[in-house]
Amino acid sequence: MQPIRIIEIPDCKMVSSGVGLFGEEQFDRFFQWFSSQPVTMHPKDFLSFSYDEKGEFNGMLWFYLYEEGMDAAGFDVVDFKGGPYAVATDIDQKTDMKAMGKSLDKFLKAGGFVRDHSRPELGNIITPPAVREILGYSQMDYYTPIKAGGVGSTHD
Repeated sequence: MQPIRIIEIPDCKMVSSGVGLFGEEQFDRFFQWFSSQPVTMHPKDFLSFSYDEKGEFNGMLWFYLYEEGMDAAGFDVVDFKGGPYAVATDIDQKTDMKAMGKSLDKFLKAGGFVRDHSRPELGNIITPPAVREILGYSQMDYYTPIKAGGVGSTHD
């Protein structure tokens, strides 16, 4: 079984938290807002890191998939550039990011893909609260944007 899957996120609209950090009022308000949305089979929220023009971390950015007619509670609704993503699953806050990155790069190279740095990496918690209580931890999906290119690709 392959530990990484490839999905396609379509171009879409997302409600955006704006750049912030956990514990800040706007970020907490965004969490409260999206937590009040109806529960669905798959989480619709995506957390990403934000970097300034020098490439330095300046906070996080939270997105929630926008649906027509949705009350965005005063948060911005932004255009989100979709595309293919490689998705790996691991334990939230316990992931060996270096090891996962190596496995991901090996998988991408063998499949003819490379990372697409023009789009943000994303993550979301996929574990329902009742399951989290049983497991004692949450699973997280890590989304890495990808594009054709590399050894196995016919699009080099």
